[in-house]
Amino acid sequence: MIPSIPREPGALRLFLCGDVMTGRGIDQALSFPGPPELREPYVSAAPAYLRLAGQASGPIRTPIDPTGIWGAAREAWRALAPDVRLMNLETAVTTSDDFAPKGINYRMNPANVAALTASGADAFALANNHVLDFGPAGLAETLEVLAAAGLAGAGAGQDLSQARRPVVIEAGAHRVLFYSVATRDSGTPAHWAAGPASPGVALVEPTDRTATELAGLISAERRTGDIVVVSIHWGSNWGYDVPEAHRRFAHALIDAADVSVVHGHSSHHPRPIEVYRERLILYGCGDFLNDYEGIGGYGGFRSEIVTADVADVDAATGALRRLIIVPFRIRRFRLARTRKADALWLANTLDRVSRRFGVQVVVDGDGLLEAIWRSRAPH
Repeated sequence: MIPSIPREPGALRLFLCGDVMTGRGIDQALSFPGPPELREPYVSAAPAYLRLAGQASGPIRTPIDPTGIWGAAREAWRALAPDVRLMNLETAVTTSDDFAPKGINYRMNPANVAALTASGADAFALANNHVLDFGPAGLAETLEVLAAAGLAGAGAGQDLSQARRPVVIEAGAHRVLFYSVATRDSGTPAHWAAGPASPGVALVEPTDRTATELAGLISAERRTGDIVVVSIHWGSNWGYDVPEAHRRFAHALIDAADVSVVHGHSSHHPRPIEVYRERLILYGCGDFLNDYEGIGGYGGFRSEIVTADVADVDAATGALRRLIIVPFRIRRFRLARTRKADALWLANTLDRVSRRFGVQVVVDGDGLLEAIWRSRAPH
């Protein structure tokens, strides 16, 4: 059981996770599987991923209930009671057959959108390297389906103005402004950038100049007391190194725009954590849900062990008060609790890679992880 953990006094609790990929194999396991065709080098039809997962962990009974894929995450939501849930949606939601020529394309049938509403997400980041996998028509349908389902997305739109627009989330007496951007080093093609009159994503270069531009956009929208989260799809899929350009950009967003949380993702596993000027920087949240089960390669990163970051952020200042890291394991296309040995491995790994950023990570008796930084004493 995940224990109920009281939030820090005067804090807003944010649930932050990385890539949610409910397309391809997962789509085939849901009630309304979409077109199965793929144009990948080794797999020609999406049901192959369903078979691979079954071979790795045992047969998957289909159809999966749309709430079922979230598994143990639902327990975490009940126990930890976050005020706001933020995720990166890394799939198009479309029946379009306009395959982008990139080798890996993700799509979920719009008829399966209940799998996304079951997440309770307050906002999805859409600026990433898969939202346009099925062309502008696929993006347009994705935006329409999300809107019709009452789901908010930031970072993509029918023009640059829409792509840059934040999702404004009302959380009691407070507001959270959620922005989403992507960088080219995440594999997001340059021609996917939204233009003044053309659809696409909010594509940026991680520079001081960009931070200043974003600071201007944020300032125009911000009210006193708003919490600002900038979600960034950046970097490679594997490895723990943080490019110096990413670190400078994250610091510049905090310095220039008073950003409360830098919510990074793209890597298939969690990357280092930093607390800079009492503001949280997640350099890579890792995947949260995908259909990679049974696929070989990169086993040392243990990408089947995934995490959610639960941050208590001072509602008045945006300063980080507490960071709880909840580990899960993807098994049979659903989120399950990890064994304590897995939680300890993850804590040791995150501790090792985060120490150069001034953050330690420890594990408690319930298998939850907690971050400790220089001005933060352990509980």
